[in-house]
Amino acid sequence: MQPRNMSMSGVVDLAAVKAAQEAKAKAEQARAEAARQGGGAVPAVSPSSLVIDVDEAGFEREVLQRSTEVPVVIDFWAEWCEPCKQLSPLLEGLAREYNGRFVLAKIDVDANQMLMQQFGVQGIPAVFAVVAGQALPLFQGAAPVEQIRQTLDQLIQVGEERFGLTGLAVDADAQGGEQQEAPVAEVPAGPYDALLEAAVQALDAGDLAGAVQAYRNVLSDDPGNTEAKLGLAQAELLQRVQGLDAQQVRKDAADRPGDVAAQIAAADLDLVGGHVEDAFGRLIEAVRRTAGEDRDAARVRLLELLEVVGSDDPRVTAARTQLARVLF
Repeated sequence: MQPRNMSMSGVVDLAAVKAAQEAKAKAEQARAEAARQGGGAVPAVSPSSLVIDVDEAGFEREVLQRSTEVPVVIDFWAEWCEPCKQLSPLLEGLAREYNGRFVLAKIDVDANQMLMQQFGVQGIPAVFAVVAGQALPLFQGAAPVEQIRQTLDQLIQVGEERFGLTGLAVDADAQGGEQQEAPVAEVPAGPYDALLEAAVQALDAGDLAGAVQAYRNVLSDDPGNTEAKLGLAQAELLQRVQGLDAQQVRKDAADRPGDVAAQIAAADLDLVGGHVEDAFGRLIEAVRRTAGEDRDAARVRLLELLEVVGSDDPRVTAARTQLARVLF
């Protein structure tokens, strides 16, 4: 299974920025309180505490509270999941290799359905992170170790720069030097991993045109590549909204409900802003109210946005059903 990027790189969400600022303040307050109660420096932890099993009862303490000190990476897994048997040992090895820069929390989805639902996990393995109380989707599916390292490096950088999280001190002498582990086994790279990685790097750098071209290069040889199709849909969406005046777009859509182009532009903004059901509903209504080329334009854009979200999302299933009712 190819890893799936579960976020749209480059999207600036003002609400998320505000939440991050609040989370940073809470993290600083929590660290100050911990230092006051402990009388100074935080004691070193043992290597065994870098990989922990977490359930619903201990989630607040083991993940949310701990994330004010160090980024917590969450591995959603299950015993029956074959890709999990590749990814989980790899993540455990990396947790020890990074020596306190992050903590790995392992969550068995079969025993913790509520946590799975709260994070919106649609398939496993799925990897998230919590930083200063803020949840971040990282990737889904097995991935090459170097790609995972790059993701972890970015996560640690965010933790340091935005929240002041410098990690945990690890007691190197604890349990007889337990942190010395066998080398991490790399999952074999797929034939298009280099091109897909180039696309992700282009997205992170804000080079939307480069990302679009990289994904198209994959699809030209492998039209059914799921990650490339999803990535292309995301990159093209970001291209469309780049430079738009959001306030004017929303005003146009409100003033001209019969203008399909205005509704399409507003739907793009809805989706980028995280208002998934609003985006789908707007376009379904446009399909219902129009005919001919306008109707087809709304229908095609809706299908493109469904591709962005992914077929495993229940909101996509619901939107497809509603579209069918409108069309037929």
